Amino acid sequence: MPPVSAFLRTAASYAWRLLVVGAAVYAVFAVLGRFHEIGVALFLGLVVTALLSAPNRRLARVLPRSLAVAACLLGSTVLLLGVLVLVGEAVAGESTTLVREFREGLGRIERWLEQPPFRLNPGALSDVQSRVGQYLSSHRSTLLSTALSGAGHLVQVLTVLALAVFSSVFFLHGGDRQWAWFCAQLPVSARARAAVAGRAAWRAFTGYTHGIVLVAATNAVLVGLALYFLGVPLAVPLALLEFFAAFIPLIGSPVALGVAAVVALAAQGPLVAGLVVALIVVIGQIEGHLLHPLVMSWAVRLHPLVVAISVIAGAIAAGVVGAVVAVPLVSVIWSVRTALRDARHDPGIAP
Repeated sequence: MPPVSAFLRTAASYAWRLLVVGAAVYAVFAVLGRFHEIGVALFLGLVVTALLSAPNRRLARVLPRSLAVAACLLGSTVLLLGVLVLVGEAVAGESTTLVREFREGLGRIERWLEQPPFRLNPGALSDVQSRVGQYLSSHRSTLLSTALSGAGHLVQVLTVLALAVFSSVFFLHGGDRQWAWFCAQLPVSARARAAVAGRAAWRAFTGYTHGIVLVAATNAVLVGLALYFLGVPLAVPLALLEFFAAFIPLIGSPVALGVAAVVALAAQGPLVAGLVVALIVVIGQIEGHLLHPLVMSWAVRLHPLVVAISVIAGAIAAGVVGAVVAVPLVSVIWSVRTALRDARHDPGIAP
């Protein structure tokens, strides 16, 4: 039997290692897919902890730790509910005007599409409206069951939010002690490296969380002011939509501003809609060349191509939740890898 070449032996050794890693990754994703509600709740709890850890530390200097945690959570809840009430009041106050403007806007869009270069048949849009009405009438039972299913999903969302708040209470109250206890359960040789990895992961996660909230708030303020001065209705709700959409890097903001452009087209016409489209380009440039580089410098520097691939891969794996979680997850992994690599040169940490 001829001897096996060194290249083939090396390739085989790497191949079985890749198979093991692939099986482990598949097992992790299978478990996460089975219990994804728990994973999402813990992720949200960590986000809340990252945002409230600094004010919680300041309050803990003058108050007992339990009261400081309660004050932070109650204050943030009141702030969130206040924003939601503000949005609801804005929608309710503009509802009558909005319906009238949308009806007039749809008429303008129909007349615009009937002119060159589109030359749409005048009865085409009315035919579409009648078909939509027929579809709703014939599929009423299906739509009702979908609505009931949506109510079930609402219960799941509320359960996840409750678990997120519950976990954030313990993270804020004693997260450092919990991590110290976890490290104490590891073998002595691994405790120092686990402590280094934990500090690097938390530093990257908190830096990214603070930065992405700053990016989202800046985008929301810019969008809200621009839509207000352009006379686009629902400026406050659209600004809030932009705030939440900015948590999906590179993709969320254009989608949210696309919705704003549709609203502007229906309410104010093509000229204002064109200005909103120009706003999409301007805010995209500010976000991509100024805000996101600042965020990545706080947490960890990732190439824009890595960010884009991470977002798309996360969306394919777990939808919107995966797109939101992907970039901070990659940032944490890269930070841990860098910290452990640097720790090898430290004689007090290296094995």
